[in-house]
Amino acid sequence: MYEPIRTKSVHTPADHADDFPHRSREEELDIQLAGHLAALLAVTDELSLGEAGDRIAEQVARLRGAPPARHAGRTDAPAPALHHRAHALAGRALVVAASRADTAVAILAAERMDAHTAALAAAPAPTRLVGAH
Repeated sequence: MYEPIRTKSVHTPADHADDFPHRSREEELDIQLAGHLAALLAVTDELSLGEAGDRIAEQVARLRGAPPARHAGRTDAPAPALHHRAHALAGRALVVAASRADTAVAILAAERMDAHTAALAAAPAPTRLVGAH
């Protein structure tokens, strides 16, 4: 009644599925964490926070096995916007560091979050003109 299927299904695994490298979950988390820290380093360098940038660069180098490129360019972004961005990036790094149980990076990320929160609290509130939109 039914004729057997003679062609391979598209759902059948490839004959050479082991030809490409697979990364472990730990390796994927290392890559993700290094990316978050590299982005945080760029913002930290833009804020001219040298010592904090050096500590972040050490962790990026440990995760990647090579020192990161340091941010040389500057944007015209105001400092509060940079502190907000850095706080968010440090938060992302903290989440990944906690999931991979990297205590050193988790502590560093939490310290950076606290530092950026303090910088935002110390910044003068923007003045608003009456009638300005």
